[in-house]
Amino acid sequence: MSGIDGKEPGKLPRHIFFILGNEFCERFSFYGMRTILALYFRDEYNISEDHATAVTSTFVMLAYIFPLMGGYVADAHWGKYKTILYLSMIYCLGNVVGSFFAVPSINGGNMGGAIISLILIAIGTGGIKPCVSAFGGDQLKQGDDRLLARFFSLFYLCINGGSVLSTFLTPVLRADIHCLGKNSCFPLAFGVPALLFVVALIIFVAGRKQYTHVPPQGSVLATVYKVTRYALKNKRPDHKHWLDSAHDQFDAQTVADVKALMGVLRMFLPIPVFWALFDCQASRWVFQAELMNGDIGGWELKSDQMQVFNALLIILLVPIFDSFIYPNIPFLRHHLKRMS
Repeated sequence: MSGIDGKEPGKLPRHIFFILGNEFCERFSFYGMRTILALYFRDEYNISEDHATAVTSTFVMLAYIFPLMGGYVADAHWGKYKTILYLSMIYCLGNVVGSFFAVPSINGGNMGGAIISLILIAIGTGGIKPCVSAFGGDQLKQGDDRLLARFFSLFYLCINGGSVLSTFLTPVLRADIHCLGKNSCFPLAFGVPALLFVVALIIFVAGRKQYTHVPPQGSVLATVYKVTRYALKNKRPDHKHWLDSAHDQFDAQTVADVKALMGVLRMFLPIPVFWALFDCQASRWVFQAELMNGDIGGWELKSDQMQVFNALLIILLVPIFDSFIYPNIPFLRHHLKRMS
């Protein structure tokens, strides 16, 4: 186990930049291939926009379901480093398979290879999603809130920086470069994000001897499941809260934590509706943008490049809100509190 005592006081340890570099390249890879996905299925496989939307939306859904698996495996079995490493290999394979089958003479108009690649990528990107930021936090000393805040600010910047560059660049590779006798070049547009993920994996592995490794300590998901299952099976009408039935089997703090979680979950009930609409930017909004005039002062904004504005606005607005708006507006300053 490598330590963090050798770092200079008040500075992030050097090896944490391997994690930040990995995140930048991984987000470049994911958003780069997602940006062109709907157009790829419609144009290369001659399917309808509705069908292309369904494929893209299913892929995004899977990419956000597999974090549950990744978090469980990391907490209960492999630990964060091994989970990131092993699932990144699956992720890498998915990118390579996707680039390979983007060549028309290889796929022969059959979507099977592309679908397999998307499943592998969803498993990989979803599985590592809950682990990378937490693994970065493990590299810092407990209680050093200032350094932790600085790390997560840089981490978020890497996410959106990679997103901005890839969302702008991959549509250029798709549309402005012609290859294999076609007026587009999807193999190159998928190949560059695939290459960036190979770089991401190399960067991550390069820091392996310097990382702090926190061993698995059991899955919170498993604990929540056991508490709720026991409470439901042994529910008693004389208890004020239905989870109180779990006190027979679990300690008071564990039951209280699950109660707090249930309270927070109620607040998140409308969130899936928001994300269902938000992620239309990778499918329906792209098709809508094709019907619009993309000319901006003589420069043509491609339909799939429209997605760049989300990450770009985050990069521009987060510092403004953090440095000027939240600190200087009393109402906002006093109402930014924890949810539980």
